[in-house]
Amino acid sequence: MENLITVAQKTRQAALKLAVLSTEAKNQAIEAIAQALESAKDEILQANIADCETSLVEGIAEPLYKRLKLDEHKLRDAIAGVRDVGKLADPVGTIQIHREIDTGLILKRLTCPLGVLGIIFEARPEAAIQIVSLAIKSGNGVILKGGKEAIRSCEAIVKAIKQGLSQTVVNPDAVQLLTTREEILELLKLDKYVDLIIPRGSNSFVRFVQDNTRIPVLGHADGVCHLYIDKAADLEKAVAITVDAKTNYPAACNAIETLLVHANLASKFLPQICEALQKLKVELRGDERTRQILPDILEASEQDWETEYTALILSIKIVDSLEEAIAHINEYGSKHTDGIVSEDEEAAQTFLALVNAAGVYHNCSTRFADGFRYGFGAEVGISTQQMPPRGPVGLEGLVTYKYQMVGDGHIAATYTGANAKSFTHRDLL
Repeated sequence: MENLITVAQKTRQAALKLAVLSTEAKNQAIEAIAQALESAKDEILQANIADCETSLVEGIAEPLYKRLKLDEHKLRDAIAGVRDVGKLADPVGTIQIHREIDTGLILKRLTCPLGVLGIIFEARPEAAIQIVSLAIKSGNGVILKGGKEAIRSCEAIVKAIKQGLSQTVVNPDAVQLLTTREEILELLKLDKYVDLIIPRGSNSFVRFVQDNTRIPVLGHADGVCHLYIDKAADLEKAVAITVDAKTNYPAACNAIETLLVHANLASKFLPQICEALQKLKVELRGDERTRQILPDILEASEQDWETEYTALILSIKIVDSLEEAIAHINEYGSKHTDGIVSEDEEAAQTFLALVNAAGVYHNCSTRFADGFRYGFGAEVGISTQQMPPRGPVGLEGLVTYKYQMVGDGHIAATYTGANAKSFTHRDLL
């Protein structure tokens, strides 16, 4: 295996050439990746079966196993996502500011690639496919580090991607795969060559990455999502949305972990939702007031309010007002995705405005918090940070901008002193 610094240097060199390619050239590369993945389908699925068998022997946790398993449908959807990225507008070269500073002195602000992305992810091998397609489209090189549980799957996927790129003008060195745990710490030290780290995995893993690098990190350490059932909720909608948000894919970071229920309808709603969830083997934990209505469920502790279960467990709390629900979410939530079920438009608008999260939803499941579902083609991850990019991060989160100024012998001294000339500051866009 090459020295990691050499690998990073090669990636940066390839990324510099990728950054200036035309939209057409990048789209051809993306289609070549899709075709190569289709051709290597059997090899990729066999590699994943081997990964799954090894992980079962080693006692992998069930949520992680679900993320690891890559069947024909998941692979097909991932390849469709690659082609969707090809159809998206090119995020590079957009002129955001075009301004005359003075006659013959023109300022532009244009979007440009970040450079080299370092993506560290656990399980979910199809993440490699999403990430590479977004990286190529946005003109970035990418160094991937998958979890050891997905090593064969990732190797098969990256082998196919590089094979596809070799038929195009994009240098296959723009995509690299690391395979050992030791390389993670080395990668985190490469601030000279890597411009952004995106970790995808458990809370402790993301925090470890954040604590061990000087490279900017885009990620979320928790997915503590809430659903609030308002006093003006339609109970049929409330049951359907709650069941979906908890059970559709409980291992996902956009599944709800806490259900808040207004006191006015708790006695009517809680028995209904308890029956629906327990049929699906969801373990319920409630505060004291909830357990007066549902005496057979477990008691919720203070720790439950801030826990991401990624499993069929749901904590329930009764609140007396919209304001109390919002306060609870802002206290215990992770700024990922939180929703309200209500037919009261004013209450919904208040919730949407005051809950501090990357995604705030009204009368729909939190499970829609996803780059593919947002129409981004795919996502490199979900960010819960306050600064943008926030929420599912697609192409727009993988570009930055630069200022270009063109003059004709202009000097700053002309615009200072007793006879200073004035700027025109005229927008040309």
